[in-house]
Amino acid sequence: MMPLNLAEIGQPQIIKKLGGSPEVKKHLEDLGFNIGGEVSIVSTLAGNLIVKVRESRVAVSSELARKIMV
Repeated sequence: MMPLNLAEIGQPQIIKKLGGSPEVKKHLEDLGFNIGGEVSIVSTLAGNLIVKVRESRVAVSSELARKIMV
């Protein structure tokens, strides 16, 4: 298991755990990050990530990406 920001670009990953406070977990779930769901990194820019989750693309800060374990 590793944080999302260490995953390889373009490789589909399965979300295994969401970290952080209950508010952070709720925010991530609202964005579509659910345990067992698939996510892949589209691109990175200054440490921040553009990720594909479900059928949409979402921008995630490097701080939030460290809380998503794949």
